[in-house]
Amino acid sequence: MERLKDKVAVVTGASKGIGAAIAEKFAEEGASVVVNYARSAKEAEQVVNRIKEKGGKAVAVKADLSKVSEIKPLFEKVQQEFGRVDIVVNNAGVYEFLPLNSITEEHFNRQYDLNVKGLIFTTQEAVNRFDGRGGNIINLSSVVSTAPTPNGSVYASTKAAVDAITRSLAAELGSRNIRVNSVLPGPVETEGTSAMPGVKDFFSGLAAQTPLGRVGQPQDIANTVAFLASDEAGWVTGQTIYTTGGLR
Repeated sequence: MERLKDKVAVVTGASKGIGAAIAEKFAEEGASVVVNYARSAKEAEQVVNRIKEKGGKAVAVKADLSKVSEIKPLFEKVQQEFGRVDIVVNNAGVYEFLPLNSITEEHFNRQYDLNVKGLIFTTQEAVNRFDGRGGNIINLSSVVSTAPTPNGSVYASTKAAVDAITRSLAAELGSRNIRVNSVLPGPVETEGTSAMPGVKDFFSGLAAQTPLGRVGQPQDIANTVAFLASDEAGWVTGQTIYTTGGLR
């Protein structure tokens, strides 16, 4: 089944982890995929190669979306390669956990510049390029937007902002047939999370609290995002979809 046949999708932060899984799932569903990355060129090209080996269409495009000046060139490249854009997945993001007395302006700006500012201006550019058929924006949030953890005040607040932006833009853009939704993953095993100190014990504890008894895998999130990107979710907008195995 190719639910995204003839669609062009931009997946930000797609060189690894959840973003890579989304890009590959989209390609399996028939979309032409732009694999955006900021620094991991080798990994992004590996994602593209895996897609092409399976007969899909993909291209890697570098852009640091925390810098507004790099967003328009990203979409110019999309236009050059595929002629249009139909779907944007705002997956690019950073996370860092610090107690209140250790928070610095740099810590704050690093997360807000990408997780919030980058998402807004990427969405703005995408919406300006959607044609009369409308479009689809899917934002990657987190369960911490409504269940924040200690030492995560800055990160959790960026994700709460993402959910507020999602609901506001869904109301604003619905009349133009543009759908906007958030996906809120729970703990997911990725290259980034696996490198965190003490993560094995941390994940074991979370798995024990999760009704489905395990932490997530990138493919779990990709499956939800692919549904939201498809016409099967044509009556779904302004929603915050928990993809957590039941953890809340």
